[in-house]
Amino acid sequence: MSPELTDEQLEKHREAGEILAEVREAAADRVEVGASHLEVAEFAENRIRELGAEPAFPVNISIDEEAAHATPTPDDEATFGEEMINLDIGVHVDGWLADTAVTVDLSGHADLAEAPGEALEAAIEVVEPGVETGEIGAEIESVIDGYGYNPVVNLTGHGLGHWEQHTEPNVPNRAVEQGIELEVGDVVAIEPFATDGGGKVTEGAHEEIYSLEREASVRDRGARQALEQIVEEFKTLPFARRWLETSRAEMALRRLEQKNVVHGYPVLQEDEGCLVSQREHTVIVTEDGCEVTTRAG
Repeated sequence: MSPELTDEQLEKHREAGEILAEVREAAADRVEVGASHLEVAEFAENRIRELGAEPAFPVNISIDEEAAHATPTPDDEATFGEEMINLDIGVHVDGWLADTAVTVDLSGHADLAEAPGEALEAAIEVVEPGVETGEIGAEIESVIDGYGYNPVVNLTGHGLGHWEQHTEPNVPNRAVEQGIELEVGDVVAIEPFATDGGGKVTEGAHEEIYSLEREASVRDRGARQALEQIVEEFKTLPFARRWLETSRAEMALRRLEQKNVVHGYPVLQEDEGCLVSQREHTVIVTEDGCEVTTRAG
């Protein structure tokens, strides 16, 4: 559970959420058939910086069966087609985070795109001090089941810490008996995923997102340059290969992975031919419910 936060720290969470809500809406408006994945990701990341914050992780652009950890390569030429597209975006202000996601459906599956948004609103309705995370999961599962789809059961919402994108408590996307009670001041990302597949994602082969595992001395010059940038700029938050300034980033990351200095996040995906939709808001638990920091004004 989150340690008790000061008013100033909570205000930074709120500021991150306000910036993020604006950026999410603007980025989603740019998703259309023929638009560039890389241009949308870089637009969102650069807009976050223009508004006085930093990305908490690389913009995730997940297509069709992909659910998480997909972000463009440095020279990505991919464009959007008639697909289901999930944008997952994070912002931090001095390490205090907000996290949000939206589905833009260009595939013609409006019900599947709508299901996690309805589930998210139902989940937010029950958030208050003392509620168990399993009860939140039950609300999510009930709504998604009602649409005739499956929740993705091995992905969860999560707490947001200082320079930590995933902390306790996990917020399941289905009913579970053993949950954690929420407390006033907890900052939590609630993140329903719906799918027409079986409801479990697996790891793909591709990695473009990494985070620092530990600091260590490395002899290779490129790896050392990359590590210096990682420690100084990103600390423990996830980063993209395309964010590294060294000329041979792929080789540098391979060396750092071999030494267990960084670890990669493989793309998580449903079976090929399936579709996954996603919605996410960040909330602060209050004495009489919760405050949604990432809702558009």
